[in-house]
Amino acid sequence: MKKFLLAGASALIIAVPGAAVADEGMWLPSQTGAIADEMKAAGLELDAATLGDLQRPPLTAIASLGGCSAAFLSPQGLVATNHHCVAGSLQYNSSPEADYLTDGFLAATLGDELPAAPGSRVYVIEDLRDVSAAMLEGADKLEGRARYDRLQANRTALIEACERQANRRCDVRAYFGGQQYWLQQQLEIKDVRLVYAPAAGVGNFGGEKDNWMWPRHTGDFAFYRAYVAPDGSSAAYAEENVPFKPKAWLPIAKDGVKEGDFIMVAGFPGTTERLRSAEEARFYYEELYPYQQQMLAEYGDLIDALTAGDQAATIAYAATLQGVENYEKKIAGQLAGADAISLIEKKAAEEAAFRSWIAADPARAAQYGPALAELDRLIAANNAEALADAKRGMLGRGQLYGAARQLYRWANEQAKPDKDREPGYQERDRAFRAQALQRIERRFVPAIDQALWEDGIAEYRTLPADQRNESFDAFMEGRDLAPFYAETQLGDTAKRMEWMDKSVADFRASDDPFIQLAVATYDEAMANEAEEKARSGDVQKGRSKVMEARLAYAASQGKTMYPDANGSLRFTYGKVTGKAVDGQIWTPFTTAEGILAKHTGRGEFDAPDKMIELIKAKEYGDYVAPELGTLPVDFLSTVDITNGNSGSSTLNARGEFVGLAFDGTIEGVVSDWMYNPAINRTIHVDSRFMLWTMDKVDEADRLLKEMGVTPE
Repeated sequence: MKKFLLAGASALIIAVPGAAVADEGMWLPSQTGAIADEMKAAGLELDAATLGDLQRPPLTAIASLGGCSAAFLSPQGLVATNHHCVAGSLQYNSSPEADYLTDGFLAATLGDELPAAPGSRVYVIEDLRDVSAAMLEGADKLEGRARYDRLQANRTALIEACERQANRRCDVRAYFGGQQYWLQQQLEIKDVRLVYAPAAGVGNFGGEKDNWMWPRHTGDFAFYRAYVAPDGSSAAYAEENVPFKPKAWLPIAKDGVKEGDFIMVAGFPGTTERLRSAEEARFYYEELYPYQQQMLAEYGDLIDALTAGDQAATIAYAATLQGVENYEKKIAGQLAGADAISLIEKKAAEEAAFRSWIAADPARAAQYGPALAELDRLIAANNAEALADAKRGMLGRGQLYGAARQLYRWANEQAKPDKDREPGYQERDRAFRAQALQRIERRFVPAIDQALWEDGIAEYRTLPADQRNESFDAFMEGRDLAPFYAETQLGDTAKRMEWMDKSVADFRASDDPFIQLAVATYDEAMANEAEEKARSGDVQKGRSKVMEARLAYAASQGKTMYPDANGSLRFTYGKVTGKAVDGQIWTPFTTAEGILAKHTGRGEFDAPDKMIELIKAKEYGDYVAPELGTLPVDFLSTVDITNGNSGSSTLNARGEFVGLAFDGTIEGVVSDWMYNPAINRTIHVDSRFMLWTMDKVDEADRLLKEMGVTPE
């Protein structure tokens, strides 16, 4: 929660992020009017001035899954997203006897749709409004912990007022380094069900080998359905619940896109770092990212080794492994991309230009110079701690230790009035905490968890003693890990859930070794958190002033800035296009014949037999792209996205559904730090491949008709 309040404690500046490049920008909906002329020139056929209106289509059809994006495609609450966004629900519902992760899942009727993994939500965007004045009230003259606490109190009050409306989930996030704050209001739908996902040989075709690569032939799509109580109110899963009726849903385009077409994407990008400083870029790319990449690679290899030959264990750790491998490969791409575009050098030059602009005017130097100098000092201090923080974080690899820490923190927070509790531990968060603890039962094998935790502890212990957690070391002195797992009851879901309602005294009296460890390390963890909050308050004060200067600098050049991504609704646009890559020509589309060429019948390249037969026979029906003379699978575009945009619907110039964004290319992932039009590309699954797979391969006629598509 703190990262949204303070917008990343070490972010700073680049020269002019935003409208410097035609297709660059993760725009707030309220900014679409300011870039209306550019979008019209690019090919938009809708009214650009009203495109960002959250009360009108297409944005009324856009939804979030709380980590992925999505959209409604029918009046019966049918939600389209990526296959990898429902992997947790496929994993949760799978067993060796019914392996939906491998074989896919299709509900024959509404009654056959399965509950998604605990904690799954569909959030329907309703409002995104500027609350800067209310957030900053009373904070102007404060600093350190006092400033942090004031901002947090203001945020809590705004969220509380917003959530007096039934079934709403609200949040206040920082923009432009805390120079602005916006409140995002969403309808929270708690009953989410798995409807359809193709086999892994479609939805994850190519697996990790093809991840972040082009050409790509992955049908990365799947469907949930949102359910509500019979009276229309949001409710937890119940058999009597009925499909949600959204205000709008996206129409399926009758004609797919072709090269050069205008497209747009609306979704919830997670985090970008384009407003960070040159020194931060140097630190991340020379120190932090290489370390993280090494740790992730070793972690993935260890999971592979520990689950090898055990189907149940492989299923249990499938979602974890997919996430680890995806992020490890992304970091590798960022490192390579930074070298390719000379990121650190460009950041340094851009930052120098901004600082020169401040120094050129005595009034500006007096107004912004002190804040800039103070922020430089704080960034240096944060960088000095970051690697140690990463190593201390290795202790979190033990799921039961993590559960014990959460539960004890929960008990301590419950002793306070709700408004004074830490975000994430208020009554509004109870269901999420409980469901996260429940999910462990399907993603946990004791022997594997012990081995992963042991490996994490070993890495943590490479820190110098004065950088380690004194309380953890003292408790663990002379202890083996095996008794922790032999003597705990936290591995039992029912027993684990009972601790949600126990008191601090109950925890202190417990003889469970994981709970004893959580109690022993709690005070030190809270002291460290208090220091972090004090630093964060100072950083927010300095950065908000520096970003005031950044906005003024951009305005002096006639530029419109967009803020870094922070998990809130954004709008991007671009065109369907390939690119040239060092002697290669990337055409903008891949086709079904490429699946046939890659198919081996083994491992990551094992498409369903029926799909292969249909491709060999070229039975594509009306799903053929006339310009290609065959069935398109995926396509490339210049739209500007990042993690969190997974599952975002791709729209044509008329606002019709033409596919789903699901990935970038490996050399372009450096766009989290700096957008480069020569290398940045987004990969989308083509709606024609989605519909063909549903029609010809999996015979999902019920769903096609629901979306207004007539099966052949």
